Amino acid sequence: MKTISTANQAALAARRLLPRDFLTITARNRETGEPETVGFWSDLGNVTALVFDPDTRTPALRSFYGAGSLISISDIPAVAGITVQRVTILMSQLDELVEQAVRLYDIKQARVEIHTGLLDPDSRKLIDPAEPLFVGFVDQVEIKTPRENEVGGVTISCTSHTQELARTNPETRSHEDQKRRNANDDFYIDAAVCGEWDHFWAGRQQQTQKNKGIFGWGGFLGIF
Repeated sequence: MKTISTANQAALAARRLLPRDFLTITARNRETGEPETVGFWSDLGNVTALVFDPDTRTPALRSFYGAGSLISISDIPAVAGITVQRVTILMSQLDELVEQAVRLYDIKQARVEIHTGLLDPDSRKLIDPAEPLFVGFVDQVEIKTPRENEVGGVTISCTSHTQELARTNPETRSHEDQKRRNANDDFYIDAAVCGEWDHFWAGRQQQTQKNKGIFGWGGFLGIF
């Protein structure tokens, strides 16, 4: 069951609703190879806001850029169990930071976090740290450069981190991979050929060969 803070519960009960989305992307810098984080939010101006870290559930202070860089986020259904969620994010291809995030960074399989927060209608500040709605990875990126009188944008398709639970590992039965882990580990040394071995139990092979005659069905003419 999803839990929210007491302050957010009170704001929802009082119908004081100004929801805003906060997007955080952590991708590898192609030049340095180090991970870098950039944030966007669905309002104007640049802000520094508190969000709940989805891993530790502790408040974290992050910077988010606005001015129309984040256009829309598809609906994120609340699901139970390990159901894989898919989210589509539409961003402006004209924004400088968006351009940097999708072109200068290696955004494929970049970590994506989506938070939602409630603003106080009077102060326009977050009532409480924004709650995490989605954690996953970038699956596909489509950059559409429009022609005249057409609409362009950057479409980012994301898959939730629960997909990792269904991912298979083909290296778990490889002798070479075991050697890389431990040079003295020979547990899978015959893994590639053991499926073709014939196993005989309690001397069955010797007994079968002993009973075969010259014609293959016993003694001479099947009598001996």
